Amino acid sequence: MLQAASSFLPVLALDPKPKERILDMASAPGGKSTYISAMMQNTGVVFANDATKARTKSLSANVHRMGCKNVIVCNYDGREFPKVLGGFHRVLLDAPCSGTGVISKDPGVKINKSDRDFMLLSHLQKQLILCAIDSVDPKKVSIVVYSTCSVMPDENEAVVAYALRKRPHVKLVPTGLEFGKEGFTSFRGKSFGETLKLTRRFYPHVHNMDGFFVAKLHVGKRTKKMDMDGDAVKPELTGIVDDENEAGGQVAEGNIQFDEEEDQKVMEALKRKRLKAKGYRPSKKPQSSSP
Repeated sequence: MLQAASSFLPVLALDPKPKERILDMASAPGGKSTYISAMMQNTGVVFANDATKARTKSLSANVHRMGCKNVIVCNYDGREFPKVLGGFHRVLLDAPCSGTGVISKDPGVKINKSDRDFMLLSHLQKQLILCAIDSVDPKKVSIVVYSTCSVMPDENEAVVAYALRKRPHVKLVPTGLEFGKEGFTSFRGKSFGETLKLTRRFYPHVHNMDGFFVAKLHVGKRTKKMDMDGDAVKPELTGIVDDENEAGGQVAEGNIQFDEEEDQKVMEALKRKRLKAKGYRPSKKPQSSSP
């Protein structure tokens, strides 16, 4: 298993200590998880999670090969945390990304990514970082490190800025990395905030390693928000991203309706797709029965 030097920067920023409880939310093939285990001196517990079951095989193999006795391999969608597991001292989220920082290894990234891919990845990253923040215990060290092997601001600074808006009890802290470029505070008319200078960017042509982004977050205690009448405001649902109403608009409860006809069309299309996968050729229009 060959890992680039930049892949270990998030672990250095995480700074795990012995006898802690740590979650690596997207860990395959295991380079970061085994490094965390080594820094913890095989004490405490490391939950090495990956959403793809096939990739957990290589993850388990590397954990055994490196002699890591404090690592537990699990297979959950990262958005299921903290419902399945929580109360961690530290969480490392090396989020799924476009891979624009590793074009030297995979030149195909330049041609096989569309605008829709970047939009979907950014949406997923926003969900994952909120779940990572909610998975730590504010009474403990409560550190979250967010990293990607991408150089796109939409996957990096925009995601961190979104998390800071949605979780006011979270703040950026220095990564502890002595080199790297400061993160963008604005990009093409979008303002991310001055605190984004605490994040770090790494470029192949400057630092002689893969392109990478690292941000370190400290999660404080949650405070109850009060409305104008003095009533507590309901907390947001974990991992829900409301991009359409980020400007301040709100959706009133009880106004959500479902379009039965549209749902039926989608269900029929999925049914035809399953039948095609089995070798059948279903007709698009159902045949009307003769009287």
